Amino acid sequence: MKKITILLTTLSILACKETPKKEEISTPEPKEIVVEKASYPETMTQIFDAHGGVKAWKSQRTLSFVLPKPELPETHTVDLWSRMDRVDTEQFSMGFDGKDVWLLDTNENYKGDAAFYHNLMFYFYAMPFVLADDGIMYSETEVLEFEGTSYPGIKIAYQSGVGVSSKDEYYIHFDPETHQMAWLGYTVTYRSGESSDNVKWIRYHDWQNLNGVVLPKSISWFSYEGRELKEPVSTVTFENVMLSKEPQPKSYYSIPEGAKTVPVKVN
Repeated sequence: MKKITILLTTLSILACKETPKKEEISTPEPKEIVVEKASYPETMTQIFDAHGGVKAWKSQRTLSFVLPKPELPETHTVDLWSRMDRVDTEQFSMGFDGKDVWLLDTNENYKGDAAFYHNLMFYFYAMPFVLADDGIMYSETEVLEFEGTSYPGIKIAYQSGVGVSSKDEYYIHFDPETHQMAWLGYTVTYRSGESSDNVKWIRYHDWQNLNGVVLPKSISWFSYEGRELKEPVSTVTFENVMLSKEPQPKSYYSIPEGAKTVPVKVN
């Protein structure tokens, strides 16, 4: 419970109102997205297909959503091809320009770790499709039981050196009839650099269809004892969600004047 509380405290802070000026850009015509289903295990492909399919997901370019926090709403924007991103609030901003993580926080209001947080909610929101990224290893895992239903699962691990926390592990559990994602288990190794057997659990069951892609309206963290799920302790809602095939100008994600780059610890 304590670690879930720490995570949710981290989620309660964020990024500035200043937005860089847009510029005219030349965008090449979108190419047909070709996805080889054989590159994923059959069960994983069924999960992706239950959410609209990898081809539909990879044809999209920009994702944005708002976390409607009463005191400090956050607007998250991500370029799905390059994974550049930014998070904005009225107090401060943070983002990733494709090379560096940056933080614009003139009044030093932000007390968290921008390198850890800038894309954290994107990864939770964009499940299961972020589990189609390169460098992923899939294997079977035991079923997850909840309220009389057995949810089959797949363990996801990363090849060494992939991302900033390649020792992280994920467990995706799905509805046995529809193959829609139902639960996400995950470990966090970023700060320690050490593998962990403490698996946190999020329930996914509130969905919406955006351009043929099925993504969550909300997700709920559950208290737990090992793999025994207890009750929901906090829910995060996603509002004003936009999924588009149009990119933002590259300058949208650039380091703003006055921002500082943030060191990233790679495990």
